[in-house]
Amino acid sequence: MAQPPVAGVLAAVTELLAAAPDDRGGALWRLAPVARQLDANVIRVPPGERVAPHVEPDLDVLLCVLGGGGELTVAGTTDRLEAGRVAWLPRGTERSLVAGPDGLVHLTAHRRRPGLAIGSVPPSAARSAATTAGGADDGRGGGEPACLLNRICPACDRPADASDARFCARCGTRLPERGDG
Repeated sequence: MAQPPVAGVLAAVTELLAAAPDDRGGALWRLAPVARQLDANVIRVPPGERVAPHVEPDLDVLLCVLGGGGELTVAGTTDRLEAGRVAWLPRGTERSLVAGPDGLVHLTAHRRRPGLAIGSVPPSAARSAATTAGGADDGRGGGEPACLLNRICPACDRPADASDARFCARCGTRLPERGDG
């Protein structure tokens, strides 16, 4: 039987920042208990780096700036980010951010995504997905190549939605180049 999660202080941001190299971007901390209903991450975006415009179709996200600064654009409106600012990113809205000269450290929190389930896909949906993903619909399925590791974020393990994505939509980490690793 799974143990209940332990409540209380989980991390000290100053210690997280001190332990990570200054040039390291991506997730510095993640909420880890298995029996949780929430996902939360402390993310560092190096100076001048961007999180490209993207849409989170399923989850509202709360973003709290812990250090540094930058700019956040949500649904075409740009706001300045600085320590202590809190932003709500509603599901379905396009958002992007750019870190300022001191970089940007922020906490994101959202409802936990349900786990992936194995199931069957109707043939029409598989053909539609292959065509949407850029594959030719030759009636045999197909679409993306079998190895999609270059679309998996090395920091937070989130798969990129777009085949040409260069940065993780969740944490901003640069995705591996095709053929890396």
